[in-house]
Amino acid sequence: MKKKLLNFSIGLAALGLVAAAQANTLVYCSEGSPEGFSPQLYTSGTTFDASSLPIYNRLVEFKIGGTEVIPGLAEKWEVSDDGKTYTFHLRQGVKFQSNKNFKPTRDFNADDVVFSFMRQKDDNHPYHKVSGGNYAYFGDMGMKELIQSVEKVDDHTVKIVLTRPEAPFIADIAMDFASIFSAEYADAMMKAGTPEQIDLVPIGTGPFELVQYQKDARILFKAFDNYWGTKPKIDRLVFSITPDASVRYAKIQKNECQVMPYPNPADLEKMKQDKDIVLQQKAGLNIGYLAFNMTKKPLDNQKVRQALSMAVNKKSIIDAVFQGAGQPAKNLIPPTMWSYNDEVQDYAYDPARAKELLKEAGLADGFTIDLWAMPVQRPYNPNARRMAEMIQSDWAAIGVKANIVTYEWGEYLKRAKNGEHQALLLGWTGDNGDPDNFFATLFSCAAAKDGSNYARWCYKPFEDLIQQARVEPDHNKRIELYKQAQVVMHDQAPALMIAHSTVSEPVRKEVKGYLIDGRRHSFATAEINK
Repeated sequence: MKKKLLNFSIGLAALGLVAAAQANTLVYCSEGSPEGFSPQLYTSGTTFDASSLPIYNRLVEFKIGGTEVIPGLAEKWEVSDDGKTYTFHLRQGVKFQSNKNFKPTRDFNADDVVFSFMRQKDDNHPYHKVSGGNYAYFGDMGMKELIQSVEKVDDHTVKIVLTRPEAPFIADIAMDFASIFSAEYADAMMKAGTPEQIDLVPIGTGPFELVQYQKDARILFKAFDNYWGTKPKIDRLVFSITPDASVRYAKIQKNECQVMPYPNPADLEKMKQDKDIVLQQKAGLNIGYLAFNMTKKPLDNQKVRQALSMAVNKKSIIDAVFQGAGQPAKNLIPPTMWSYNDEVQDYAYDPARAKELLKEAGLADGFTIDLWAMPVQRPYNPNARRMAEMIQSDWAAIGVKANIVTYEWGEYLKRAKNGEHQALLLGWTGDNGDPDNFFATLFSCAAAKDGSNYARWCYKPFEDLIQQARVEPDHNKRIELYKQAQVVMHDQAPALMIAHSTVSEPVRKEVKGYLIDGRRHSFATAEINK
């Protein structure tokens, strides 16, 4: 079934303007439209911001900086002695949202948990192929092979059985792909012949419900009256989709929006001096990188990848693109994450040696390559076009001609997952604080198959290390395994690690209780003081 986004409106253009004027409305100047409204199907931050955080809950609580901002749907759980069976005891009295097509007749129960996991796991599930059926995150995390079964014990008890012990399992299912959908809604839409509606006009048990979406313009939410947790302190949440960072800054100055992500680094000092703005900053749990598609020649040659890495002047990129709000990266994970291997020696900026390596690879005269640059700002890359231009210039100095390619953000991600690129600028912001969330999600063999390993790198020595680390219960042993994995990855150079950025988010002084952690936002805890 063809994937698509839906523009839907119920005559709320005027209502949106009224809402923006109300004291209890928070306007978030988003950098782009979501890929869709299903955190199962899409992996971009714009999708998670617009669906997972406002609309859905997961089994376990979602935290920002150690603070619970969205509680979990399981009150408690137990783990078997062998580490393979998790028994979750579900909250009772939890209500689902509704929309014009569906009114729920029952509360959240075990059927919804089973549906939400088995839709992604079971190829024969009635909903598996709905809306395209590409569950990249579920696949990249290896959940399909890890989860043996998801069983309903009774209406308020679910048992998840694993094929092996998995150290980060609880942290993993706090992530967006594990959002809980309504099985009753899915059944109703299947009977109506419109199953894709559950991904286009979503309902969940979260703090906000979706009211209106106008693609590339606005998303309007309202606080869910029957929300089972602590009710949000704002009545309405509006996403004003504003791709240009300068325009976002102008809007926050005029109080047309109260929060904006991804400011231009050049504007940070002015923001710090603005008495009406609080500039929240935090070391990002992120990585900006350049992936080499190893299924495309000559990028299958290790010496070529190393040459291209040595030819890039990362310091100049940090100065020009990040303007000091970042640090050069030599490993996939940031220095703030446990198991970071500081003994790895970064590739030095050495164009002369890069030329020698190309000569050894039989490419003394250079070659031509397509270099893909993202069309949007992300926390790990504030200006991909500028970065691509600098890399283009550096590579030209060693005889490599780079053609810069870009597409609309959704198209960019779709084509990249299909492996159409040669060299690709992208990045990642961690979800749960576990190294597995970087290594397995981005560079495992499963991720190469499912599309989020944009290097298409499946290398057994590396794979063995990260898979062993996933099942190892001893934390110190996990550290050593991940340190070894970083050495292997650096040597093979499937991607050029460019930068770990500092995340900055300007917030109007009237806003209180708003927290950031990488790409995550605490809309449910925010309030606006009159």
